[in-house]
Amino acid sequence: MAYQFFLWPLITVLSALILRISLQIFTARSNRHRAVAFFHPYTNDGGGGERVLWCAVKAIQDENPNLDCVVFTGDHDSSPDSLTSRAVDRFGVKLLHPPKVVLLYKRKWIEEATYPRLTMIGQSLGSVYLSWEALTKFTPAYYFDTSGYAFTYPIARLFGCRVICYTHYPTISLDMLSRVRQRSSMYNNDDFIARSNWLSHCKIVYYNVFSWMYGIVGSCAHLAMVNSSWTQSHIQELWKIPQRTKRVYPPCDTSGLQVLPLERPADPAKIISVAQFRPEKAHGLQLEAFAVAIGKLDAHLPRPKLQFVGSCRNKSDEERLEHLKNKAIELKVDGDVEFHKNVMYRDLVQLLGGAVAGIHSMTDEHFGISVVEYMAAGAIPIAHNSAGPQMDIVLAEDGEQTGFLARTVDEYADAILSVLKMPETDRLKMAAAARRRAARFSEQKFYEDLKAAISPILPSNST
Repeated sequence: MAYQFFLWPLITVLSALILRISLQIFTARSNRHRAVAFFHPYTNDGGGGERVLWCAVKAIQDENPNLDCVVFTGDHDSSPDSLTSRAVDRFGVKLLHPPKVVLLYKRKWIEEATYPRLTMIGQSLGSVYLSWEALTKFTPAYYFDTSGYAFTYPIARLFGCRVICYTHYPTISLDMLSRVRQRSSMYNNDDFIARSNWLSHCKIVYYNVFSWMYGIVGSCAHLAMVNSSWTQSHIQELWKIPQRTKRVYPPCDTSGLQVLPLERPADPAKIISVAQFRPEKAHGLQLEAFAVAIGKLDAHLPRPKLQFVGSCRNKSDEERLEHLKNKAIELKVDGDVEFHKNVMYRDLVQLLGGAVAGIHSMTDEHFGISVVEYMAAGAIPIAHNSAGPQMDIVLAEDGEQTGFLARTVDEYADAILSVLKMPETDRLKMAAAARRRAARFSEQKFYEDLKAAISPILPSNST
């Protein structure tokens, strides 16, 4: 019959494809390297995730000096020496020896721009393709994801790897589902969807299906480390592996920043904002609040400076930075705002050392390393009243206030004015309490907690 003319060739092609894939997996499993491979496609993002990467590499090298560390990256200018230098220059992390590098060429499949719609599922399935490239090029005994690509975990297990992950935030959360149900417009819920009952219902179905898939792939991790109480609660609810989920606060440079003097120049007072130029960081809200605060400032007080410090990962980030500069002009505060892009670590320390306050405005920030860095440096934090800053960081220390929490433009403006008008003795007292609080999230504490978490899977000095 006619259909048989097409059926048998199709079966033959599918059988050949399955055989080829099976042979690739079998060959890779048979040639696993005694190494820990870190899946981190962007090694130039300059954010807290990259700090975790280099601190995790250092921790593995400390505990297992004879175990190779490999980095899967899509940055084609990366080399062992350049990444080692970057770890020192950008984060002050000195590796024992350079990591090996495996370059990836399929990274476009995890780019946000590749998927204008259905971005989450698109990037997640794209990460499967990217991890396949990585693991067929180099198959390690231990696969360590530090970028949150949970859909790669079943692939890594197929290749015979032990799967370890450090999850900064869940790809989908119960809060995201709640916002769609409430039809709230945000960076991950377009306004035209929020206005439509039918589109909102479709998105709820999409999110529910995705969260079910996310739970299945996440449960493939042999060890899931999470960075905060907020992230832990969501991951345990979604992945349902509480016995394999450990909270390890991220490494914050508290020791290097705590030596900075608490006294700050008052004319002009500087407010710093440290964050990648990504949409969820809500830099626009900070700029609006700063403009409102200046409008309410007493005439006899000097105008403060707002310093934006961050990195750009791609063209979209560059465009957001330009939009922010234009917005400063529109708000007539461009003379009071500075922009510092892709600064070196030593320059960041200098900027933090001159700030009286640090501002943060991401809703449901999983942790908030920048907030801790503000506190350690002696800058009073003004952070978003949700998730990590609310649950773990900006809490009273020895009964003393350590900073401010806010949600709206007016609340941020009021907090900025409170810091600017605060008597110097009160500011120093609050800054000192904030610094003591920040010591709970030190780099050394991260090393201790990470080593304890991975020891059942990756014993010290394993051979």
